[in-house]
Parts: sequence; structure tokens; C-alpha cells
Amino acid sequence: MKAEDLSISVEPAPPPEYGKIHVGDLQLESGEVLPDLELAFERAGKIGGPTILVCHALTGNQYTVGTQNQPGWWHGLIGPGMYIDTNKYEVITVNVLGGCSGSTGPTSLNPLTNQPYQYDFPKITIRDIVDSQVLALRKLGIDKIKAAIGGSLGGMQVLELATAYPDFAELIIPMAVTPSLSDYGIAFNAIGRNAIMRDPAWNGGFYSDGTQISGLEIARMVGMVTYRTGELFNKRFNRELKDGDTFQVESYLKYQGQKLSARFDANSYLYLLGAMDSHDIGRGRQGWKNAIGRISAKTVLLGYTGDLLYPPEKVKEIAEALQEAGKEADYVEVSTDFGHDGFLAEFSKWGGIPQAALSI
Repeated sequence: MKAEDLSISVEPAPPPEYGKIHVGDLQLESGEVLPDLELAFERAGKIGGPTILVCHALTGNQYTVGTQNQPGWWHGLIGPGMYIDTNKYEVITVNVLGGCSGSTGPTSLNPLTNQPYQYDFPKITIRDIVDSQVLALRKLGIDKIKAAIGGSLGGMQVLELATAYPDFAELIIPMAVTPSLSDYGIAFNAIGRNAIMRDPAWNGGFYSDGTQISGLEIARMVGMVTYRTGELFNKRFNRELKDGDTFQVESYLKYQGQKLSARFDANSYLYLLGAMDSHDIGRGRQGWKNAIGRISAKTVLLGYTGDLLYPPEKVKEIAEALQEAGKEADYVEVSTDFGHDGFLAEFSKWGGIPQAALSI
């Protein structure tokens, strides 16, 4: 069944709730205390029903479900009568700590100086992001959730949540993620980071609102090449020229870079790249295979063929290690030309997997 078929003859859901949760002071993994933390959120579906936490990816935000006029980035997966049915579940997405869509991050005012943090914002890790989200959910009166789901940076959060807070989620669905970021992934992040930090307009991390950071555009272009497969690029662009000497693929990458630069803060991008680089559920826990012994949630892992950053065979290793540790875990490999971006597309191929896991 296709995703679009699921929404036929279903009453429209009430619009999601949007707001901010005042978390208060947060001690970071570094030992530094971040004061007066706020996290922006989307809360959709059956309020008070079983809660599903959605953890978004690097340049994502809390607008997961969205509205009829402005659909969210997972509107093909989540909604009334959809694979994750908002008639049954309460679905919450929190904009990550360090983000730029309303949560405390580099664009926020430092309450100690009343000036934007910019590049004075403290270093953050995936563990800090997860700690802040758990505190935020508890502020909403939620002490346990039905499930946590997310891909890439979102999958990192899901794995860390289940490791650090074993009793918090009944089910986790990490997608396109490994126990730690590989050197290959760190290498691409390093290219993106250098592109931003070597751009004179970045100004050491202290730039004016509206400043065009060309380095962020280049970082996005590099990222886009890793998110999709060569097969998809070749099929889509087929060496076609847009005009003169400009190839369609070149125009596409430039457009994607400009599009991100217009909506995303360069410093936020840098801080979240740093959090990804530091991702390692085994850090301080005697390695990742020992760390997963903490996980008590049922685990369903999804890998996507052609994923350069998180190869499916490495995702499968997590399921195998969990099974060897006596945990309930399954692995599903999704065949796709979208590669790493498979968790953002072709919902008809894999949407039934979380749907089935939630129904058990």
C-alpha cells in the first residue's frame, strides 16, 4: 500500500501544538552549565495517548507533521491514518539543543550578557541533546514513551536515549545510524567545517544577521553528495546541461546550498557537526558492545542500501550484537537509490516497519 493511499477518507487531524519548554539550567557533558535552556517543540496527534518521540536529523527541525498548508518533513509517514497514526499516538518532536528553529543555540541571547552567543556557545554532544529532551518531556509530564524514532543525527539520539535512559522508551527505531560516527563521516564533516570557517564572512563565528556565508552553501553541497547514491544522481541528471557550460547537477547542488544557507545558521551547523563527530555510545562505557547491554527497549533498526555514511552492514551489526546480548532486536534493510536519505523518502517501501513494530 502506498503512503498516499493511507490518507483517503480520513478526517483531518487537529493542527499540531507549537511552543517552547523552559527546561532551566543544564549541566553539559563538558561540565559547563548552560543557563535558562528552552527547547521548541511540535506536539501532534492524540494528546495524552501513547507518546512517540521523533528525533530529527542535522538540518531538520520540529516541524515533522506540519499542517495542511505547510506539511512537515515527515508528513508522508506521520498523520491521521498514516503509518504512524496520529489518531492513535501523540507525536512530539523537539528542535535540538544547538539548533536554530527556536531552541537554545548560537543564535539565542546569552542571559549573562544579553547578547547572542554566536561562537561563544558551549560545545555540545549528543548526550547533552538527549538529556535536554528527556528533561523537556518530563516538564510536559511525560516520564515514559511508547517509542523513539529517528535517522542519522536523529538515530544517534535514539541510540543514546535507549543507552542512557534504559526505562524511558518501550521501543526504539534507529535508522541510518551506527554506534559511533566513522572516520569517513568525520572526514566529510571536516570538509564542511573548513568551508564555513575559512569563509571571511563567517568572521570567526561573529557575523551579523543576514550575512551570506558561502562556506555553508559549499558544506551543504558536499553533504548532498554523501546523502544520495551515484545511481540516483546519474539517473536524475544524466549529464544534462542547464545552460552553456553549467550541468544540471551543478545547478542542483548550488540551489540546495543557497536554500539551506537562507534558513539555517552557520554556527548551528558547526555545533551540530561537532556533536555528530563526538557520537559514540561506547564512550566511557567500555565500548559500544558493552554499552548496548544497558538497552532494554525493543529495537528495530533500519539500514538503507547505498548509504555511504552509515553502511547497512554496520547498522546490522548493532542488531546482531543486541541479539547476542539476549535483547529483542530486529534489522531490516531497505533497498533504495536514495542512500542515506532513504529515511526521508519512499515511505511506501519502509513505513510499514515502524507501523508493525508499534502495533505489537
